[in-house]
Amino acid sequence: MDHAAKQPGEAHASLISITACFQRGHRQSNKEGLRESYNMGNSYAGQLKTTRFEEVLHNSIEASLRSNNLVPRPIFSQLYLEAEQQLSSLEDNEEEEEEEEEEGSESSSPVSYQMKPPPEGCCTTDGFCQAGKDLRLVSISNEHIEVPSGFLLVGAKSPNLPDHLLVCAVDKRFLPDDNGRNALLEFSNHINLKLTTQPKKQKHLKYYLVRNAQGALTKGSVICWKGAGHGNFPYLCGNINDVIVSPLLYTCYRNSQSLSRAYEQYGASTIQPISEEMQLLLTVYYLVQLDQVPLIEDLEQIFMRSWRESHLSEIRQYQQAIPQTFPQVPSQIAPVTSAQLPWLAGLAASSCNDSVHIIECSYSLAEGLSEMFKLLIEGKLIKTNYVVIICASRNRAIDSCIVITGKYQARILSEGMLTPSDYQKEVNYQLVTGKVETLGSFFSTLCPGYEIERHQIRPFQLAVAQKLLSHICSIADSSTQNLDLGSFEKIDFLICVPPSEVTYQQTLFHLWHSGILLELGLEKEHLTKQRVEQYVMKLDADAQIKFKVFLQNSMQNPHTLFVLIHDHAHWDLMSAMHSLYPQTDLSTGLVDRLLNCREVKEAPNIVTLHVTSFPYALQTQHTHISPYNEIHWPSSYSNGVDLYHENKKYFGLSEFIESTLSGHSIPLLRLHSAVIRTFVLIQHYSAAMMAVCGLSQMKNYTSVETLEITQNLINSSRQCPSGHGLMVVLRIPCTPLAAVAYERLYNVRERLALEDNFEIILGNPNSGITIGKHFVEQLKVWQKIEDVDWRPQTYLELEGLPCILIFSGMDPQGESLPRSLRYCDLRLINSSSLVRTTLEQELGLAAYFVSSEVHTEKAVMNDVLESDPEKLSSTDNEDEEIATEAFCSESSPPFVTAGDTAKSPHLSNSTEETTNNHERQKQKVDKGAQTTVSKHLSPVTEQLDTKQNIKSAQVSITSSSSSPFSSSSSFSAPTHNSFILQTSQCSMTKASKQPPIVFLPKLVYDIITSTDSSGLPKSSSLLPYHSVMWASSFRPLMSKMMTCTEQSLYYRQWTVPKPTHMDYNNRNEGRMDTFHPRRLLLSGPPQIGKTGAYLQFLSILSRMLIRLTEVDVYDEEEININLKEESDQCYHQPGDTWPDLETFKKIPFNYTIHDPKYEDASLICSKLQTINSEDRSMSRRQEDMYTRRQTTRMRLSKYAAYNTYHHCEQCHQYMGFNPRYQLYESTLHAFAFSYSMLGEEIQLHFIIPKSKEHHFVFSQPGRQLESMRLPLVTDKNEDYIKSPTFTPTTGRHEHGLFNLYHAMDGASHLHVLVVKEYEMAIYKKYWPNHIMLVLPSIFNSAGVGAAHFLIKELSYHNLELERNRQEELGIKPQDIWPFIVISDDSCVMWNAVEVDCSGDRKSNYTWTERNVSLKQILQRIEATPNVTHYALIGMRKWSSKANSTEFKEPFSCCHVHDFIMLNVDLTQNVQYNQNRFTCDDVDFNLRVHSAGLLICRFNHFSVMKKQIAVGGQRSFHIKSKVSDTPVSISPAQYICAPDSKHTFLAAPAQLLLEKYLQYHSHRFFPLSLKNYSHPVLSVDCYLNLGPQIAVCYVSSRPHSLNISSSGLTFSGLLLYLCDSFVVASFLKKFHFLKGATLCVICQDRNSLRQTVVRLELEDEWQFRLRDEFQTANAKEDRPLFFLTGRHI
Repeated sequence: MDHAAKQPGEAHASLISITACFQRGHRQSNKEGLRESYNMGNSYAGQLKTTRFEEVLHNSIEASLRSNNLVPRPIFSQLYLEAEQQLSSLEDNEEEEEEEEEEGSESSSPVSYQMKPPPEGCCTTDGFCQAGKDLRLVSISNEHIEVPSGFLLVGAKSPNLPDHLLVCAVDKRFLPDDNGRNALLEFSNHINLKLTTQPKKQKHLKYYLVRNAQGALTKGSVICWKGAGHGNFPYLCGNINDVIVSPLLYTCYRNSQSLSRAYEQYGASTIQPISEEMQLLLTVYYLVQLDQVPLIEDLEQIFMRSWRESHLSEIRQYQQAIPQTFPQVPSQIAPVTSAQLPWLAGLAASSCNDSVHIIECSYSLAEGLSEMFKLLIEGKLIKTNYVVIICASRNRAIDSCIVITGKYQARILSEGMLTPSDYQKEVNYQLVTGKVETLGSFFSTLCPGYEIERHQIRPFQLAVAQKLLSHICSIADSSTQNLDLGSFEKIDFLICVPPSEVTYQQTLFHLWHSGILLELGLEKEHLTKQRVEQYVMKLDADAQIKFKVFLQNSMQNPHTLFVLIHDHAHWDLMSAMHSLYPQTDLSTGLVDRLLNCREVKEAPNIVTLHVTSFPYALQTQHTHISPYNEIHWPSSYSNGVDLYHENKKYFGLSEFIESTLSGHSIPLLRLHSAVIRTFVLIQHYSAAMMAVCGLSQMKNYTSVETLEITQNLINSSRQCPSGHGLMVVLRIPCTPLAAVAYERLYNVRERLALEDNFEIILGNPNSGITIGKHFVEQLKVWQKIEDVDWRPQTYLELEGLPCILIFSGMDPQGESLPRSLRYCDLRLINSSSLVRTTLEQELGLAAYFVSSEVHTEKAVMNDVLESDPEKLSSTDNEDEEIATEAFCSESSPPFVTAGDTAKSPHLSNSTEETTNNHERQKQKVDKGAQTTVSKHLSPVTEQLDTKQNIKSAQVSITSSSSSPFSSSSSFSAPTHNSFILQTSQCSMTKASKQPPIVFLPKLVYDIITSTDSSGLPKSSSLLPYHSVMWASSFRPLMSKMMTCTEQSLYYRQWTVPKPTHMDYNNRNEGRMDTFHPRRLLLSGPPQIGKTGAYLQFLSILSRMLIRLTEVDVYDEEEININLKEESDQCYHQPGDTWPDLETFKKIPFNYTIHDPKYEDASLICSKLQTINSEDRSMSRRQEDMYTRRQTTRMRLSKYAAYNTYHHCEQCHQYMGFNPRYQLYESTLHAFAFSYSMLGEEIQLHFIIPKSKEHHFVFSQPGRQLESMRLPLVTDKNEDYIKSPTFTPTTGRHEHGLFNLYHAMDGASHLHVLVVKEYEMAIYKKYWPNHIMLVLPSIFNSAGVGAAHFLIKELSYHNLELERNRQEELGIKPQDIWPFIVISDDSCVMWNAVEVDCSGDRKSNYTWTERNVSLKQILQRIEATPNVTHYALIGMRKWSSKANSTEFKEPFSCCHVHDFIMLNVDLTQNVQYNQNRFTCDDVDFNLRVHSAGLLICRFNHFSVMKKQIAVGGQRSFHIKSKVSDTPVSISPAQYICAPDSKHTFLAAPAQLLLEKYLQYHSHRFFPLSLKNYSHPVLSVDCYLNLGPQIAVCYVSSRPHSLNISSSGLTFSGLLLYLCDSFVVASFLKKFHFLKGATLCVICQDRNSLRQTVVRLELEDEWQFRLRDEFQTANAKEDRPLFFLTGRHI
């Protein structure tokens, strides 16, 4: 059988399963998804015009089907194959097309296919041709159809008739050759296929049709299109329904051939792929050592490992990390030749007791297959599981195939080829057609106070909710503008769940009890169930209506953030485009249709959160979810530390696997066909019920495990005074089988009169829970429910109910089970189709929280495996022969119990060891441990002396003296004591301390418990999900050490979605834009509390949104109120809008500081004051200095100033983030002016955005910055603020409140940020549309004094420039506006008090305070009469505690802070101290007042200051200059003696000085401590000496306004950086106490001495050498020096 030439290096192998005769053998072969491509049309050479083609085709098919005699014309030959050359050229084109298809399918989306309408009058019924002839196989299977020469009858599938085959006659040259390739067919119109997409239509030809022995036309083998055939594989004839041909092995071989190509793309020289001979030999080795079912994944890894070993040296240079360390081997291993292969394979198989049989043949595989069938019929392959047929010839490549003859292995592989829906159909077919009646026949011979745990948030869930919140915030914080959190006022949400009624009710229950709807303000009190249902949507046929409402709400409420929660998100990821049968299953593809719709993707106010325990299918190369938007459930332990103190311990898959490592395993059934297994297990349960009810002979018809389950179930409620019992979950995925099981068990229970003992519940995903009235009443009593109509709607509400829950449905859909679950029987799960999600999902049913008080240390092996002659053997029946042998007690291989048995019994102590064995076991059980059943094999088992039985038996044999093999001819009847029951303990109480016991099929158990060298369970390396596939077999192994994030990245790299997956068309070629910005994925183990976590997330997200509309503002009473002079004199009326200049001049200046931020500052004395010495010390204790200042939470008004996180639509342009434009361009301008006091020129830089250039004057030409435009005093414009606003800032590029758009109520204003040079770039990034004044680099470490100094000097210089410029325009210099505003970066809102004076004007007035715009306040102040006569204007600091006396006088002459209007003209000669870090405003206020200038505070206006936790003063960290390690340095260490070896500090000298004086000035002024009547005299400066020392400020300037010091005696004298105005005669006017102290501070030691001499200080003050100090600075950091002395 010489077929088309093979591709070089392509191994031709196939895998055949021979299955038992009772199973239907029709299988579709492309299980591994030899990818079907849907994007190719008919685009090859030789295509005819459609009209003629369709006409001829139609006539031919119609003729062949209408007549039994008429020979149809060979239409395809007639149309195309006029000469052989055309065929060959056609094949060439076809090969090219295949290649194109391979590439095209990667990047093209399905083409929408519009079929031509049929000609008028034609039949359009599905299953009939257009001529009206019935084409269905069932209808015409017995008709005689003459097929013309060269034609074959084949079966086509119509999407609309999934259960029917349509008969077509096709020229066999157009059916696949050995490469699975041939011409395309245009038949779809004629047989009413009605395709909605345009696949390659020949793919609808599914099966060859053959005649069976009765002459009826039946379905034959699958037609393998594209790239399968299986080498030179012969056609089979005869009863081929019993042979299934699978492409698995061929695909695996072909994939591993491509390993070398993966390296070549990195530039590697050509590396030979693994040879065909080596592949086959390795496969034989693998099969020989295999005691389970072959896994293709295992084989792929073996090939890769072998190939890597043989090319290690070449690979090493192209791959940094090799997943596994291999021994050093020579780079070239001698290759296996074709001649050696059969001999080596035979040698390998010789050791396996004929479980692998090798057949060598010379000519073709047909020869070997014939021999194999012969051996099979002769019964010579009874012990053989695998037959390897090798056809090796020197002249051509090897042909091979592997035949699986082991019944167990063949069944697993063949069932694995069924899709879940095919599996359901298969079972249904067997039930409907009565094929199970023989199985059922044997039944006729057998049968004559508690509250549910309410919603509470665990630490874990709160942590996860906070992680979700931080992800939401990071999306909002990113510069992509994908989520504008600042624009949302509230939260709304919709939770989507699978169409399981129980899951739906369970979610409603969680939602109801979480209180979240009330908390979010979505619902009022008296919540009804109907209202709660608005927030949960079942993904069923009615979902679209509810979803439409959700979308409409989101569009109508742009200021509400809608969170779309997709729970159980791995369920139904079917692409909407590929749900071909919408009329049969409306829910298929719903997730794609709804959650991926354009409206959801584009809505800026919808965030989608996918929640699942099995995220793998959402982690492919095409995923919509950014890896940065994944949130994984946190681990409870890190480095042995318990991170979250949970009172319960989670017991899930990893804990289950861990628990099995101590050597115990579970008694299991070996796999049968689903139907047989179900019936056998029903028999076990039925027989066990009867046995417990006294029919002891029935123990022979059940197994130890099922008997234990049933006995504990029936007895559990009897042992609890309240009647609480345990739950048994019997998982039967196939719904029809579940119904059968329910019916049988229900009948047995009724006949045994157990109907009040326990309930049997059929759990169907599509319906609610139905339980009997008796049990409903019990539940109502336990749960204290009085509602007459109450019925349980979730499984959680069945807590404590003794019951068997038959849990059906192909996949669990997120249903939670109660804590009274004791046994989880998964022996009937479909273990043939193994993917990671399915396995973990099934095991997730038993995931559980147990009380964490229970100890979980591992048990000593012998202590648990103590052999006890009284214990039963396992009788779980395994092989299907049981069905026909009247269920004789053939025993399974023995296993040992697992589940929580391994979850560690306590180690026995010495007292236990003295008791007898039975008591020991009983004590262990009472402590919450399980006993282990050791095995006794029946004689039947002894005869089944297979390798597998022996191997398993060895596990359980212990060193006990009693024989492990029983000599009796039957099983020893169990005595009542052989089961140690949960005596005298309520089963529910016990259940809370132990996870459930899980029963699994052997195959699944082995996969889950077998681990690789890193400890990774084999289940983890399975394909993660049905609708994804591996991107390449050439992939590294997963590792146990991988975190969830690393696993996600692994799947994102190595898996791709199949065409049916909803992400298939979301191509990701390394670009980030395929990720949806508002889509998150939360993953965590099953039943761990994800629902609670996301509900908590909604709660804290809502709180955060409210918090975003709120602000913490300082709310403190004014200090030193008791020092206010209460004069009866009123200067203004309470309702006056502006101060009267002449009146105001009469108001004395109040020296006392009242701003609460200066509570820790020195009091300023203005005259002889008698202050109680306790008053000041009460202010704040030293340890309280750093405690939080008092704040109040306020809702932001519409006139607030904002930080960078606010970006509403009105602000976009103001902020420079208008999406239609590029970020605003800015230009850098130098601006220099000379300042005599600094003795040098100051050079500043302005950054001016293009949009703000109109505020400035530039030279022409050259565009040099000349000045900043200033308005006129006489200008009046409602939409304009005259005063430029300067805001000095450091460390607050994100948090500073620089967005004044709303505060200014949209008015035009000039706002300049004053920043340090090193922060320029970051401020520019966050505030691209703001003008910035950049300070010279010498001020990088300076304090706020430097910023204030430069702002004022620059502004005065600019005023002069503007006067000069505008003078040329005829404007007088005094008419130029002289004010600027200096504002802190934390001023958030402004308030105005409105006073209503009525009646007696002096005493009777009322006042109200309201929030107003900054525009209103500034315009009011700017409009003050004679405003230019005031030097400084300010306002109150807001406080909720303000009282009417504060507004009695509307204007005060006192200190102003935080937000001031400064007249730069009047204050020309008064400077800020550029060295200061603290109190520079107090210092400046005192200078201004002493210069005779007016300071006015508008008491009706107040500023609210936001508490900002970062930046500002906090930016200055005082640390050691020599060491980087952060060590706490106390203020006492800030000064030292000169020339000492003191540790120098990396901080400005001035800062060290100010901080030292604040905390330790009493060392310099001991006499001044709490001596408020005798303050320290401070000349020309105010320095804070701490709250317990008072100071008196005097100015040395001539004509200064100073206090009268005639009656004052001072306790100290502070001279700080004295200038030439301070002279000896000035100081001699003041009187000091004896022993008063002096402190002189200078820039250097030389100045210190000169000052002492110049001021003649030694006349009155005594100095000592040791009284000289310096700040703890290195010489290059210019320390300050000071000298102290004592008054003589």
